[in-house]
Amino acid sequence: MLKIKWALVALVICMVALSPLFPASAQPKKILYVGGTQSLTGPFAEDSAAVLAAIQDYVKYVNETKMLAPWRTEKFPADITLEVMWRDDELKPAKALPIYEELKAKGMMVYRISGSPIALALKDRLWDDRIGATSMATGPYLMTPPQTIFTYYPIYTDCLAAIADWFKINWKEARKPRVAYLTADNAMGRSIEIPEMKAYLKKIGYEFVGTQYVPLVPTSPPTTQLSWLKENKVDLALGVMINPGAQPTVKEMVRLGMGPNQPYKMTFGTASPGHAVVFAKAMGELGDGYVCAGSFPSWDDPAPGVKFMKEAQKSSHPDKFVDHIMYEGGFLEAMIQVEALRLALKEYPFEKLKPFRVLYSGFYKIKNLDTGGISSTSLTYGVGQIEGVSKVRIDQVQKGKVVRVGTYPLRHIYTK
Repeated sequence: MLKIKWALVALVICMVALSPLFPASAQPKKILYVGGTQSLTGPFAEDSAAVLAAIQDYVKYVNETKMLAPWRTEKFPADITLEVMWRDDELKPAKALPIYEELKAKGMMVYRISGSPIALALKDRLWDDRIGATSMATGPYLMTPPQTIFTYYPIYTDCLAAIADWFKINWKEARKPRVAYLTADNAMGRSIEIPEMKAYLKKIGYEFVGTQYVPLVPTSPPTTQLSWLKENKVDLALGVMINPGAQPTVKEMVRLGMGPNQPYKMTFGTASPGHAVVFAKAMGELGDGYVCAGSFPSWDDPAPGVKFMKEAQKSSHPDKFVDHIMYEGGFLEAMIQVEALRLALKEYPFEKLKPFRVLYSGFYKIKNLDTGGISSTSLTYGVGQIEGVSKVRIDQVQKGKVVRVGTYPLRHIYTK
């Protein structure tokens, strides 16, 4: 019996001594997931594909280097591997809801929102489960009350307030400028129709005229809507549109002789996601005068974050450069999700990590996250503070190129 005991002891000692020789694959991996749903089918397909590519590229960079950005000194834990987990929700809440439950059951501790319909469908569930999420969509509905969906560009009303500030500062006539909404006919576009937005426009000296809606992806030129603006002597039209809506709208404006450089002087400004970089690439000088607030720098911008993203793409897929500007948005989402996990891991070991701990010890503790100039400002979050940036970037298309015309403080139009 004694010989058996000593044999077992010898076996254990031998296994301990040989354990470093076992391949890493034989050891249980510590894996944390980032990602969430994408809308790879539908009007946001191109945007979502760029976002997904960026998340995958950033995760590859962190896994290979354990660094978080070339300009940062903090490291991600060496013994933890990140994996991207995602599904296509087709921008349909009915699909997004079961996907959320599936990914949550698989151990997802962070999440992402692919559009306004998905945000509206999931925001209460995310709050009930105390799961923090990044969002490709913003809007006042995220502020009622601020819960667990975090933005990296201003909500639409703050973007439009910035355009209104910029336009008013440059207004030369003695009369009040006349403003109207020209916006997408969906939850995203209609989210700007709140009393606070109209009150702010009137407060800074505008005369509010009314609202016109354009389908998210028009099947015919919005001639009727633009003619209404012209008939009502509108000087500034504000809205939220994606490029498949903004581009045909501006084409029809030009045909009708409307625009800052046209016989009928009217400026059209949108909030991101009407990205000026995407718009200018497609429209060239035909799109001159178009304004967008809350978007991201162009690919020739000297910001360190832009250089970082180019290098990440060169490393991951050197023969296929993703130039859609929402790649930059996806990079930001990955940065935020990974930073939330990193901060939570400073307080809790991997084995005790839970979604609510990632929310309270991760997302809520992100302070002055330096994105290398990808976002308008550094990112800061907290309880009741879901808007990460403090200023709004405004770009205008001039001679077919994107020109940054200003940066304006967030007015926090919607504060409830």
